[in-house]
Amino acid sequence: MALFITKRLLMALATVLVVAVLAFLLVHAMPGSPGAVSLGAGASQEAIDEVNQRLGWNDPLPAQFFTWLGSAVQGDLGISLIDGRSVSADLASRLPVTASLAAGATILSAVLGIALGVTAAVRGGVLDQAIGGFVGLLVALPAFWVGVLFVYLFAVQSSIFPATGYVPFEVSPQDWALSLALPVITLAVGGAAFIARQTRASMLEALQQEHIRTLRATATPNWKILYVHALRYASLPIVAGIALQFIGLFGGSVIAEQLFAMPGLGQAVQTSVSTHDAPAVQGVVVIATVVVVAVNLVLELATKFLDPKLRAS
Repeated sequence: MALFITKRLLMALATVLVVAVLAFLLVHAMPGSPGAVSLGAGASQEAIDEVNQRLGWNDPLPAQFFTWLGSAVQGDLGISLIDGRSVSADLASRLPVTASLAAGATILSAVLGIALGVTAAVRGGVLDQAIGGFVGLLVALPAFWVGVLFVYLFAVQSSIFPATGYVPFEVSPQDWALSLALPVITLAVGGAAFIARQTRASMLEALQQEHIRTLRATATPNWKILYVHALRYASLPIVAGIALQFIGLFGGSVIAEQLFAMPGLGQAVQTSVSTHDAPAVQGVVVIATVVVVAVNLVLELATKFLDPKLRAS
């Protein structure tokens, strides 16, 4: 097991390094230069060249990359070219917002999706068809449209939840939960449908296994067959689907963050790309990659634990 973890950690580090190199090269392929971006269109060429020289923009690319990498390893992702703020500090304040959105939506979609999928697989018949139709409807709904609808129903008409904004947890846990409610529900709608489909298919396959029929023949309680043996057998693709759901939500929360005015990473990457803020772009890409790689590593470990064949290998 230790060898497996070591190999996966080395692969994770290599993945982050490759992405960091690609992000660095893409940033340097962007039009303009740090001096031109920070000083604006009215700056003289002499002033632009002076800023570029001070920032090391004219140094060889390998030297620039390793200088940036050394600072990044120490937690310094550079200074924003637009407002002069520390990129690390800015992203550190934004990361909890996106993480809260992604984690909350993933948990909610997992609970709803597993409940719907297990019910459809176990009950069958008309209920299975009804759940299938409902899930198909949820898949077809655009997230932006769902968000606008929820804002109208639960913020404008009834004032149950705030329409926009984010309250940090340390300021007020209650207001933090209320500010996350609508965006989390919005993001969870499509995810719950995806997990419900995956759960239903996996449970149907699990219920057809020989050991499940043997358990039924030995008068094992039905609840134990369904929620201990069958659900555990079906858990591998379900867990993988939940992990992919979190990755997709973490990297694709731009719509929700823009709609609900949430100061997260999605809003940061949109702003930094539109303003050609190179350090901010690199920082967001690296942070997002680290999170995705970490989730994939946890998924592999969970898969190895849940699958007896992999656990014994």
